[in-house]
Amino acid sequence: MNSVFTPSRTFRAAAATVAVAALSFTAVACSSEDAKTEASAGVTLTNCGEEVTYPATAKKMVINDGNIISLALAAGAADQISAVSSVNRDLPILSSAYGDAINQKTQISKEYPNLEEVLAAEPDVFIAGWGYGFGEDKGLTPDALKEHGIGSYILTESCRQADNEGAAQNGNGDPGHKRGVVDPWEAIRIDLRNIAKLTGNEGTADKVVADIDARLEKLQAAPQAGKKPVGFVFDSAGDAPFTSGAFGAPQGILDKAGAVNGTESIKDTWTTTTWENIAQMQPDFITLVEYPGQSFEEKIKALRTNPATKDLPAVKENRFINLPYAMWTESPLNVDAAEHVRKGLERFGLVPASDIEAKLSLPKDLPGAKYFR
Repeated sequence: MNSVFTPSRTFRAAAATVAVAALSFTAVACSSEDAKTEASAGVTLTNCGEEVTYPATAKKMVINDGNIISLALAAGAADQISAVSSVNRDLPILSSAYGDAINQKTQISKEYPNLEEVLAAEPDVFIAGWGYGFGEDKGLTPDALKEHGIGSYILTESCRQADNEGAAQNGNGDPGHKRGVVDPWEAIRIDLRNIAKLTGNEGTADKVVADIDARLEKLQAAPQAGKKPVGFVFDSAGDAPFTSGAFGAPQGILDKAGAVNGTESIKDTWTTTTWENIAQMQPDFITLVEYPGQSFEEKIKALRTNPATKDLPAVKENRFINLPYAMWTESPLNVDAAEHVRKGLERFGLVPASDIEAKLSLPKDLPGAKYFR
């Protein structure tokens, strides 16, 4: 009878344990290597024409301004927002668009923050824009944050133009710099996709962009006026009225609503004009930006009392469209602004009636809503 060696149960169990441990060690080692590879690769984006690499996907972002917060929320990055600043004015419209996603976030500053306030929040990335939080006046710049190991992302609407020779103070705390380098709608697409990539949410951005583009196509296909009405974007009153030029979000909004931006000849985003220029353009309607600092009533009073504007038909006939700040500055809410402006123009009889519907509900206490809704 032949003798056959049979391993004992104990030996077999020990061997199995060793094998499992070996497999586990291999899996952990592979996982560790994958993590190292991912960390070393980082996330590379093109921001304001420059290639920027972040060490990993952003997990703790501080974001300034309601419109930029809107970009992050739309891109699916709510969980990666650890703190915000300068958002109080836009909480009602952000809540209408995104629910309570932002209401519980820590606010490090009610106004634009300074460098110390951003550093104290310890973010891995700070998202703002030139004139939208970034500025040499407060020492809060991407270079300053880089010295402290904090990454930055700059709002595309605020990208500084390469040729700023002779540029004057533009009234936004960004002296000597004109801003805006791409079409306003392209700026939104760029930032949605970049922020989604930075936070690992690429699929979400693609869906949002597709929705925006579909709504823009519908606006474009709506019946147009034989002669497009001219609109003046009135941000705030002063010796030099603050408005928006060819590279600001209002340029795209008015265009898709079926109108012309009366200051489109100004190759800048948000900047100043003159009262005389407003009188010369003879706007058919006036849009206003709702945010603290100067009330809707104060702006209307300025229009009704300034010699250059008090006799304009748009002023006498109350052709005013007042919308929240986050709808006028670059954000996914710009398409909602375009829909509301379109319906306002229809009410004023400046464009033909259409089947366009504004999807976003405006805050019930929005000043001046009676004029265009």
